Amino acid sequence: MNTAVLRTEFRLFRREPAAVFWIFLFPTLLLAILGSIPSFRTADTSMHGLRPIDAYVPVAVLIALIMSGVQGLPQVLTGYRERGILRRMSVTPVRPAALLSAQMAVQGVVALASALLAVVVGRLAFRVRLPEQPAGYLLALLLAASAALALGSVVSALSRTTKIASAVGSAVFFPMMFCAGVWLPVQSMPHALARVVQLTPFGAAARALDQAAAGHWPGWGHLGVLALWTVLLTAGAARRFRWE
Repeated sequence: MNTAVLRTEFRLFRREPAAVFWIFLFPTLLLAILGSIPSFRTADTSMHGLRPIDAYVPVAVLIALIMSGVQGLPQVLTGYRERGILRRMSVTPVRPAALLSAQMAVQGVVALASALLAVVVGRLAFRVRLPEQPAGYLLALLLAASAALALGSVVSALSRTTKIASAVGSAVFFPMMFCAGVWLPVQSMPHALARVVQLTPFGAAARALDQAAAGHWPGWGHLGVLALWTVLLTAGAARRFRWE
């Protein structure tokens, strides 16, 4: 990857206040709002003694990944294609792949930084325990980030314009938020629903992060679901993606 291209993409990202807010700040802001509700700081027997705020830290982490992969990445990539930037780059020493790799790296790093911010704020503001299995937590987080970026690549591949990318991204966004546990944590879902949700990338990621946070190694089934989705989505994006 060309480091000059990477630096340029990062500078361009910083000039987009909406992207900075929704990807980097919004997940932690939502966590802070939920944590200010007294009932969210009280242990819930239906969640095996956890407080709702404890369960929502992994959810905030996943929101950052979903925002970056489904909303941020497709808008940028389809915008580059729509404006002919990728086509023009094909005749320069800098290949379009370098630009795409740099953009994916920027989106991934910002999403991971947002995830770290949510974990730190959860600990400092609401005494949420830090992940007791940090290696497993990091592995699940990296696999979830890979799946999110792969999903965003598929949306980019299927969208010829930024308007279409926005529509497709929104159609994917809300089901993925549900699977991540935004409206109802996965561990609180009815058993049959939870089993179905855990077959989705963000449902599996939510369970894997919960397990690692509690001190257990994430279930290999959940990690396998994340890895499988990443491979399938990446293959689909590579097959359908067009430079022009």
